[in-house]
Amino acid sequence: MRIGFAAPVSGPWATPDTAVHVARSAEQLGYESLWTYQRVLGAADDSWGEANRSVHDPLVTLSFLAAHTTRIRLGVAVLVMPLHTPAVLAKQLTTLDVLSGGRLDVGLGNGWAAEEYTAAGVSPTGLGRRAEDFLTCLHALWSEQTPVEHDGPFYRVPPSRFAPRPAQSPHPPLLLGGSATAALRRAGRLCDGWIASSKATPAAIRDAITVVRDSAEQAGRDPEALRFVCRAPVRVRSRTVSDRPSFTGTVDEIRAELTGLADTGLTEIFLDPNFDPEIGSPDASADEATARVDRMLRELAPGTW
Repeated sequence: MRIGFAAPVSGPWATPDTAVHVARSAEQLGYESLWTYQRVLGAADDSWGEANRSVHDPLVTLSFLAAHTTRIRLGVAVLVMPLHTPAVLAKQLTTLDVLSGGRLDVGLGNGWAAEEYTAAGVSPTGLGRRAEDFLTCLHALWSEQTPVEHDGPFYRVPPSRFAPRPAQSPHPPLLLGGSATAALRRAGRLCDGWIASSKATPAAIRDAITVVRDSAEQAGRDPEALRFVCRAPVRVRSRTVSDRPSFTGTVDEIRAELTGLADTGLTEIFLDPNFDPEIGSPDASADEATARVDRMLRELAPGTW
């Protein structure tokens, strides 16, 4: 199971200098990947949690960090498909893939914030069919045929050229989020893997991976080639926390919890401190947050558990 880390994107620690420092440190310590997430708006009543109050754009952040790293892969978990159009997003992703030397991993999902759907001018109904059309359109844009063309129920691309090509062939890996059975089957049929919810139990992850793999096999695809990724919203504390949430507690407790996920079928897990209120909250101290993350990077580095 590969181990990744999250870039600073939420709260006052998400500065240019800290982002470069974390990215380079993660690369030097042997982490496989660096991850961001998308949040366009924040709830007016702060009900979405501290980490969602002030969040940088994920693709701009990854583009910036691509110029300051050489090996580590660059991922987003996830981009909210209804907030984008496939053609414009494909151009952005292709450019980032080329400029990073083929290091991009693309997580896609339907999201959940009604306010963001409204701000993007899209309806929250029919999201499953919209996702199906979105993914099919991406594949058409990245196909080798010339001209490219797509005529679907939500998106249309008239006969035209799409260039340049991504650095990765045929395109950056597409990893689909979502826990509904239809989404899991869609991941197996149309994507290169699945992104699990950080709140899912190990048993739920195992069951979901089975559905994704079975769907891929039924579609004539190789299930062994699929990737399965999960965010771990780590909150390191100096002592055991009573009734502790997942990935919260001492370094040893978190190591044990992460190790327990190794037999679920996950191929990668990334540690994300943005969701720790002492790090990702707009009210947190930037200096203290950076110091905490420095310790976390070292203490939970690949090879230490």
